[in-house]
Amino acid sequence: MIETEGIKAFLDSKFRLPLVEGEDKVCSLEEAIRTHVKKGMSISFAGRGGALFNQLVREFWDKNPEFIIINNGITATVLSLIHGRLAKKIIASYIGDVYPTPGPNPVAQKAYLSGEVEFENWTMLTIPQRLLAGAMGWSVIPTRSIVGSSMEEENKESFAVIEDPFVPGEKIGLVSALRSDIALVHGAAADRCGNTIITYPLAADVFGAWGAKHGVVVSAEKIVSTEYIRRHSHLVRIPSYMVKAVCEVPYGAHPAGMPNCGLPEFEHYFEDYDFLIESREASRDDRKFSEWIKYWILDCKDYNEYLAKLGRDRLLYLKGKAHSDSWRNEIVAEIPNLDFNKEPNSLEKMVVIAAQVINDKLVAGGYKTILAGVGLSHLACWLAAYKLKEEGYDVDLMAEIGMFGYLPRASDPFIFSYHNMHTCKILNNNETMLGVFVGGSSNQCLGVLGGGQIDKYGNGNSTKLPGVGYLVGSGGANDIANGNRETVVVINSGKQRLVEKVPYITFSGKNVTTLVTDVGVFEKIGGEETFTLTTYIPSRPKQTAEESIGEIRDKVGWELKVSPNLKEARPIAKEEVTLLRLFDPKGFYT
Repeated sequence: MIETEGIKAFLDSKFRLPLVEGEDKVCSLEEAIRTHVKKGMSISFAGRGGALFNQLVREFWDKNPEFIIINNGITATVLSLIHGRLAKKIIASYIGDVYPTPGPNPVAQKAYLSGEVEFENWTMLTIPQRLLAGAMGWSVIPTRSIVGSSMEEENKESFAVIEDPFVPGEKIGLVSALRSDIALVHGAAADRCGNTIITYPLAADVFGAWGAKHGVVVSAEKIVSTEYIRRHSHLVRIPSYMVKAVCEVPYGAHPAGMPNCGLPEFEHYFEDYDFLIESREASRDDRKFSEWIKYWILDCKDYNEYLAKLGRDRLLYLKGKAHSDSWRNEIVAEIPNLDFNKEPNSLEKMVVIAAQVINDKLVAGGYKTILAGVGLSHLACWLAAYKLKEEGYDVDLMAEIGMFGYLPRASDPFIFSYHNMHTCKILNNNETMLGVFVGGSSNQCLGVLGGGQIDKYGNGNSTKLPGVGYLVGSGGANDIANGNRETVVVINSGKQRLVEKVPYITFSGKNVTTLVTDVGVFEKIGGEETFTLTTYIPSRPKQTAEESIGEIRDKVGWELKVSPNLKEARPIAKEEVTLLRLFDPKGFYT
């Protein structure tokens, strides 16, 4: 008996898990950035860190640090890195505005035209692929993206197409590995030695952190015990040995939000749409943007002062907005402002007709998933998904940041809205979404894209007009068009948009079969490489086919081919327009 009690005591003493363990790396944001970030470094961002980014700006403003910034998206307040010339080079897939609608940003435009900042264009999948290769210690990683685009030639020092050594007669694309000097990551929680929880969806994930040569600086909503980390180990993405510093920063993702998927005891908060719009408007003018940066970043001695400027009421509002049912109150408040009896405008007609085309293609092709680009294309997919569900067809919507099987809520047309995350069946990362569910060997995906321009071959351009202006970049468009089974493009007409040949190929037209515009539907018929007009959309009541064709010729930049079986677009049901207006009550897109 004595021996048994002794063994039990021994077990308790030897096998007790410590509540807290590891080196204490907790410090302030100021100390973390000042100690670990040096001029000339390449820096990768991960997570949703606004606080880390702001501190980087404070520390290096007017010091010409010549950073190389690696991030899938350079948007909103991150554009101040370009405005303040903190970066000499940007490696990204998207550089521009994203909320409330995607589009070029004047700060990026000026930097591109002046040549003061170099833009290296990749895709939403190939950047995390390159970072993953760096983390794995590989020199290259295969990809299905880039091939057939202008990025293939533009990035020839980091991309090559070779004969597949294992499949005779086939070719394979290879991208070189990429490692940053240091990574900055904001997570939901971390213990004092740096084990860090990142909540889903993961978007580009933390591959850049895994491979960073000089480690990771972590900020987190809360510092927790190691015991808490063990209980939530399935959400821990960064191990402590990679981490140099840990900073506790509540609301540290702002103006981005912080989902609490998997951490129900954590209070989450929504993206600050008002803040994003303020930033976007300020960036239209150099002086105003400088003043905006001064007020919100440079004049704040630390992040607590930044939060004080935001104010308690604003922060509480963002918490409330993150509730899974808050969209209901938002749309109810908007309903009195909507006229559901008003005739649909040309953009609304285009979206509804695009939804009809998508519906037909899903059923005819047996597709099970839809990956939509940002803009009118995703609104068309939303309409199609609800119609297909009503008809008993099993289809799952996907969004490239890692959202699978979502059903969009009314009130908020932003494709990555946190409202929609509550409805997802799967939350994952870009690598899984674009590499497997869209571009993998078992994919059953129809892609639906927008773009700045498209030519008669189906090649799309959303990146730049060389020597004239920068658009926004590929985002996931190239990955989608190269990887899925079939692609539909939705874009409004005009000779500057529907061009003979795009000056820059963001995505190849090889998988693009259909183009939906505000004047008609174009298709590649009988294996032809170019589009033929197959459906016209009358611009006024009782307009004849001949009258419509005459108008369409003036809005298309190539020699118009008209199908002998040309048909008029199907009637638009009031229910379709009603649902569209509930998705976009403020008319941001339409």
